[in-house]
Amino acid sequence: MSISLKKNASVSLKKEGGDGLSAIMLGVGWDLASSGFLGKILGGGGGSIDLDASCIAFDASGGVVDTVWFQQLVSNDRSIRHSGDNLTGEGDGDDESIAIDLKALSANVETLVLTVNSFRGQTFDKVKNAFGRVVDSRTNRELARFDISDTGSHTGLVLASVKRDGGQWTFKAIGERTTGRTVQDLVSVAARLI
Repeated sequence: MSISLKKNASVSLKKEGGDGLSAIMLGVGWDLASSGFLGKILGGGGGSIDLDASCIAFDASGGVVDTVWFQQLVSNDRSIRHSGDNLTGEGDGDDESIAIDLKALSANVETLVLTVNSFRGQTFDKVKNAFGRVVDSRTNRELARFDISDTGSHTGLVLASVKRDGGQWTFKAIGERTTGRTVQDLVSVAARLI
C-alpha cells in the first residue's frame, strides 16, 4: 500500500521498499483544468499544458552535480534517465518520469530534487489532478505519492526530494511554489529547500 504524503512530510524508502531497493522511478502526472465554454471562446482553453519534470542532483554542500530534463535526458554518470517531454499532459498515469539507478548514482550525490515547471509560461491554475510519486522499479510498486492540490499563478514547483539518509534514502514531499520556465530557473529555490 502506497503512502500518501502531505507537504513537508517524508518517508523512508527502505522501510517501504525493503533492503533490496536499488532503483526507483519518480513520476509526475497532471490533467488540463477545464476552463469551460466561455474560457475557450476568450482564449483560456488552450487544449493542453506543457509541464516539464526535471531532476537536480546536489552534493552534500548544496552544489549542483547534474541536471536531467527534457534537453538532457541522461545524467553524466548515466544513473538518471528522463522519459522524454510530454507536451500535453494527456492520458492516465505518469505524464513524465525519471528513472534512477540508486546503486550507480555518483557517490557525491546527496540529494535529488524533483521539480516541475511550465516551459510555455502557463500557470498551475490551468492544472488539475497533479501528483508526484516514487515507485520501486524492481517491483513496480508505488512507495509514496504526493497529490498537488494547490493551484495558482505560479509557473514552477519544487515538488519533492530523495535524500541519502545514513546509507538509505528518504523521500520528502516539498510542494514549494516558485516561478521559472526551465530547471535552471528553479535551482536556487531547490538548493535553499534541501
